Amino acid sequence: MAAGREAQAVKTIRTIWKHRELVVLSLPGVLFLLVFSYIPLYGIVLPFKNFRYDLGFWKSPWVGFRNFAFLFGSDNAWRITRNTVLLNLAFILVMTGVALAFALMLFEVRRRSVRAYQTAMFLPYFLSWVVVSYIFLALLDMDRGLANRILEALGAEPRLWYNDPGPWPLLLLLANTWKGAGYSAIIYYAGLMNIDREYYEAAEIDGATRFQQIRKISIPLLSPLITILFLLAIGRILYGNFDLFYNLTRNSTLLYPATDVIDTFVYRALRVTGDIGMSSAAGIYQSVVGFFIVLAANLVVRRIHPENSLF
Repeated sequence: MAAGREAQAVKTIRTIWKHRELVVLSLPGVLFLLVFSYIPLYGIVLPFKNFRYDLGFWKSPWVGFRNFAFLFGSDNAWRITRNTVLLNLAFILVMTGVALAFALMLFEVRRRSVRAYQTAMFLPYFLSWVVVSYIFLALLDMDRGLANRILEALGAEPRLWYNDPGPWPLLLLLANTWKGAGYSAIIYYAGLMNIDREYYEAAEIDGATRFQQIRKISIPLLSPLITILFLLAIGRILYGNFDLFYNLTRNSTLLYPATDVIDTFVYRALRVTGDIGMSSAAGIYQSVVGFFIVLAANLVVRRIHPENSLF
């Protein structure tokens, strides 16, 4: 038994040495994952404690599920959960459709023009949400905003955009899609580039149109990639993009009915009460529920298309 373990250890060392360049290349990602994902796992006990700075992490008293009761006993619990799930679901569906459409259009243009289009589509991704929030302020400001100027030119009454929650789900959807569709489109475009060109050449010989090639070749062969990205996005459906919901809405209290999500609610509660245990309870709630959502979604995919499932 000992000899077998020693032989296996030697084999592992030789494999690592053989692929040493790839090992070194992966080290930053491995270290990042270790520092920010695995080492903090000891904090999983925080949701069950009444954290006190004077007693420290381990000596703070246990409170059981009291932090969870505070989170879900709030009158806002249903509202923030509903907003988080519905808005993120809309983000995922629309982002997938738009990014896939952009990738298919990129795939049809001449290779010399692709770089210019990629740069134009990818640029919004590098803008921070703080910058985007000021762009939206220039559009939606009551007195000097472009949107109200257009409404006045058309004879309509100007709107107090930051006081009216009605249009904000659509505005958030548009902002999220505009900023992130280019990044997702590049991923799908890379998947299209890996498809063997002989499929398209054979389809052209048989007289298939471009639309038929997309429907019968591109989308079916991209379906594993689409499924993987969809499952990964579903796993974070309870995580609202804090920068998006906080900065774009300028934290307007009048917009909370349509834009308040779990992350912004926890941030305000933490800022006002300083209750680390409650905020940790929200974090573990999001992680656990997201984990089971991924399992359920993967089970559905495995029942329909086993080859497209994650595991």
